[in-house]
Amino acid sequence: MRSLSHPGFLASATALAVLTVLAGCANTPTSASAAKPASHPAVAAVEFTDTVAPAASEPDKMARTYSTSVAKVTYQDGSVKTYPLTFNTLFSVQDKINDVKGMKHPAGQLFDAKMQALKDPMGQPLVAETPDANSLLKVGDKLFMVTHYEYDWLLSDKAVANKTKDWYSRSPMSMTLTELKQAKDGKLSVVKQNPVDFSGVDGLWIPCAGSQTPWNTHLGSEEDYDLQYNPATKNAPKIAAGLKAMSAQYLGGKPANPYHYGYIPEVEVRATGKTNVTKHYAMSRGTWELARLAPDGKTAYLGDDGTYGLMAMYVGDAWGNLDSGSIYAAKWTQTSAQSGGKANLNWIKLGHATSDEVKALADSHTFSDIFDSATPNAGSCPASFSLIRSGSKEDECLKLKPGQEKAAAFLETRRMAALMGATTEFTKFEGVAINAKDKKLYMAMSAIRDSMTSAKGEPTDHIQLPANEAGATYTADLSGGQRDQHGNLIASDYVATRMYVESALLGLPLAQPDAKGNTADDNKIAQPDNLFYSEGMRTLFIGEDSLIHTNNYLWAYNVDTQKLSRIMTSAAGAENTGLQVLDNLDGHAYIMANNQHWGDFAKAVPAALAKQLKDRIDVFHAPIGYLGGLPAIK
Repeated sequence: MRSLSHPGFLASATALAVLTVLAGCANTPTSASAAKPASHPAVAAVEFTDTVAPAASEPDKMARTYSTSVAKVTYQDGSVKTYPLTFNTLFSVQDKINDVKGMKHPAGQLFDAKMQALKDPMGQPLVAETPDANSLLKVGDKLFMVTHYEYDWLLSDKAVANKTKDWYSRSPMSMTLTELKQAKDGKLSVVKQNPVDFSGVDGLWIPCAGSQTPWNTHLGSEEDYDLQYNPATKNAPKIAAGLKAMSAQYLGGKPANPYHYGYIPEVEVRATGKTNVTKHYAMSRGTWELARLAPDGKTAYLGDDGTYGLMAMYVGDAWGNLDSGSIYAAKWTQTSAQSGGKANLNWIKLGHATSDEVKALADSHTFSDIFDSATPNAGSCPASFSLIRSGSKEDECLKLKPGQEKAAAFLETRRMAALMGATTEFTKFEGVAINAKDKKLYMAMSAIRDSMTSAKGEPTDHIQLPANEAGATYTADLSGGQRDQHGNLIASDYVATRMYVESALLGLPLAQPDAKGNTADDNKIAQPDNLFYSEGMRTLFIGEDSLIHTNNYLWAYNVDTQKLSRIMTSAAGAENTGLQVLDNLDGHAYIMANNQHWGDFAKAVPAALAKQLKDRIDVFHAPIGYLGGLPAIK
């Protein structure tokens, strides 16, 4: 458990200078920028030109990831410099650079608790083609990058994979630690790589996006919809299959406990290249996309990816304390249904706990220790039971058992939120970013559908919006002096109070597919996922994960000018992940950017174009890299 004497709190002054309080997802550098950043005065503004979207007549362009954007940097003396951006690949998941006991493995290789390499049903290396979060950290005089591998998309033989029941995404997942070196021109390259050992915390399940702490560590995630376990629901057999896979593949036959997964893990990197992993049970359990810390180092917002999700806020007891604090869930009170909707937010306190307390509850409790459950009948429950919908479209009748309030709040956070009257109607709540200067919170809702519309028969209907499959990136105002449902002061100056959508950040679906198979406007953001806010550039970066854009894009949105620029286009079907922006890393700025599941595009793509793309795309390729070419933004 973390304490104020924990090494993570003793980050060097150099590291803290590199990673600002809002250290977040990063983009990568290119080869050198012609100018010497140190010779320039302070930066006044940054804007980007557009990377033009590839056309249906350009399958070669559609099949690769690249940028043609230029950063226009205006300095405070009035001078202007331009810097072309370039996408640089550091490595791919297939590259044999992952070193375990002197043997090289593919970067995306998965391992068991004893660091034995896992194999797929064909006896081939089990490689995850899904790199997600990056945290590029300077520790002492070295650069290290923590990278997530989210799930297993493909087995080595696709024909066999299609017949292998319950294999998809069920395997225990991994992170790697890659040591990098920085050339004088800013270019990054790999020195060495090792897997991060999660055996001390029962393994890792579906790490999605991530963030960085003010004390220079990596915050990960565990996102798996299927861990929201209730043996009375239709989903129970699938959950059991997943637990069986974790037991067999990772734990050597030891039974897997669902209450050991669904938390925020922290990875501390030491100058020796060793790592220390902690799961923060006090931050509660869910299908977390990521947790993003506010500048106070104790308030965190957690993206809850899925259908009928919640908006959760953790408030630690002190700066840097992620192991003792309170968990809150938001209630949406709608004030408008126009343009993505507007609402006032009120916060319901679910409980307070330490990680030691929650871990003890996780070790000793099952679902039936916490709740009595019954089967709904025509939308109603037996007397004394409450009808809720949380985590899926399936209704549940639940009754909290006496004395189980803390277990419910921290082990069954979504369900407890619903029982206490919070809103569990958010759909695909993905990335989170914070603008410290303006005290704004940004939240990606990949799609406005299902639970966010007014659906007949819902137990509650707080969110009533017109469907928009292209989704939106919401903004919320942050302030102090807010109170919970009992009138008690919330100990944070970063509490979200009002939620809305700025016009440029609302997606626009199309009535019919265009020539590329897009079902959303190619010049608007569709299904936003990864978010990162750069304080130095005054820019919100937004990565797409969409089947309604055949090529997904990385966007830059200047919060002062409201200009939206496409700064990278990714190979057809690929998701943009790994987003982190470093404004100044030893004289250069970086936008970290990965791709996963190349070639995974929609059936709306015209057949002839789909064939051209499939002939050009290696679905097993998944690059980890960055946009480079930027000078330090300071």
